[in-house]
Amino acid sequence: MLVHAGICDSRMWDAQWRTLANRFRLVRYDMRGFGRSPFPPEPYSNGRDLLDVMDAAGVERAALVGVSMGGRVALEAALAARDRVAALVLVGSGLPGHEWSGAVAEFADAELAAVERGDLHGAGELNVRFWVDGPQRAPDAVDPAVRDLVREMQIRAYELQLPVPEEDVPEHPLVPDLGVRLGEITQPALVMVGECDQPDILAIAEVLRARLPHAEPAAMSDAAHVPSMERPQEFDRLVVDFLARAGWGG
Repeated sequence: MLVHAGICDSRMWDAQWRTLANRFRLVRYDMRGFGRSPFPPEPYSNGRDLLDVMDAAGVERAALVGVSMGGRVALEAALAARDRVAALVLVGSGLPGHEWSGAVAEFADAELAAVERGDLHGAGELNVRFWVDGPQRAPDAVDPAVRDLVREMQIRAYELQLPVPEEDVPEHPLVPDLGVRLGEITQPALVMVGECDQPDILAIAEVLRARLPHAEPAAMSDAAHVPSMERPQEFDRLVVDFLARAGWGG
């Protein structure tokens, strides 16, 4: 199960769709308010949606590969439905309860200001600069095709989400106390980061590595928040090797 980041949609997995499909049965989908999925008119749970997608696809048990927000959703599913999750690949994962830095708050304020003045392209570019480029790299150091696709996916999310005020359709976490229950997640977990990602994400990865009972680390150099898009061959190798060690053959 491939679970996309909050700055992307299921198109972020295009490279893996061409390669990992040779080894595994793959399922990818757009979370609500992303890609081809409309934003709901009622409260919802991304974690519950993930399990519902598995049901709809006839998947009884799966390895979950989640990036950023998708990592947080995967963690919820692993805790709520232990028998259905064989292993976790958590890439630049989010984590409830993390105290975000001033840099993230400044970015969020700038993004909101751009959205409020109707500059969706500018807001998308802010996301690309902050998350895809990361704090260490200039924009010209990153594949322009990756930057363009992330910007396009982010603008699409704005278009879907803006007509419905967020406060009117809150997401209800499947596991509200996830942050304090990490020790209960016993599945093998690969905690991966791009070394050029934001310090907040690197700090969350350290927490996950320390608190998940069966976690192992992986770091990808010269990549930031979407290493699966920037360095797909290396990403695939790390995932396939980990899943083999975890005894998961698809």
